[in-house]
Amino acid sequence: MNNNFTATQKALAWLVHFFTATGMVAGFMSLLAIAEHNWRIAMFWLLISQVIDALDGTFARWFRVKEVLPFFDGKMLDSVIDFANYAIIPAYFLYEAGMVSAPMSLPVAAAVLLTSGMYYGKSGMVSSDYHFVGFPVMWNFVIFYLFFVFNLGHTGNLLLFAAFCILHFVPVKYIYPTRTEEYWLLNTGITVATIVASALLVFLYPKQTTAVALLKVVAIAGLLYFGVMSLYKTYFYKA
Repeated sequence: MNNNFTATQKALAWLVHFFTATGMVAGFMSLLAIAEHNWRIAMFWLLISQVIDALDGTFARWFRVKEVLPFFDGKMLDSVIDFANYAIIPAYFLYEAGMVSAPMSLPVAAAVLLTSGMYYGKSGMVSSDYHFVGFPVMWNFVIFYLFFVFNLGHTGNLLLFAAFCILHFVPVKYIYPTRTEEYWLLNTGITVATIVASALLVFLYPKQTTAVALLKVVAIAGLLYFGVMSLYKTYFYKA
């Protein structure tokens, strides 16, 4: 074990872990907002947690946290927070918001949680070239698109929830925006544009203006890009 790291390096490594942990606070704030049926604020906090999750891995690599604090499992901390923010809280959102018909709300929420748990338990969740294998546990974005972008009604939402539950176990390689090396700059740029557009849509909800329509186009374009790119990387890309 290398004990030659300075106090400053150790402090910075701890700050990275505390930054990761703030994702739990963002998730809790989202829970409070959902309980009050304040959908805008709930999704705002979920987007904040997404930004934290997007940045903390980069910070961890910059400050070499695994080497500086080898006794602390930052990956486990990150996984616990991700499961809460990307599975448990979105399931509660869809249940409370009545995104499917009342008799199906609890079964759909349960299906989201069960399939997400099974996905986390399978080996090879992330491939050696940094792609998610199977639809990643990102129900926060499923909720965002179905609630703030599309208007598919109970039946349409039900069908898509069922489809994404199944897609957890279909071996398509999904882009890991901050880690997939091929087209990294393009992936990152589109990710940032999509998150910014998503945040603005949440801020403007439920207004229906030209600006909102344009933001929806940006959000949908980002969704289509990652969908098409994932199919390309799975079935057509040759390293």
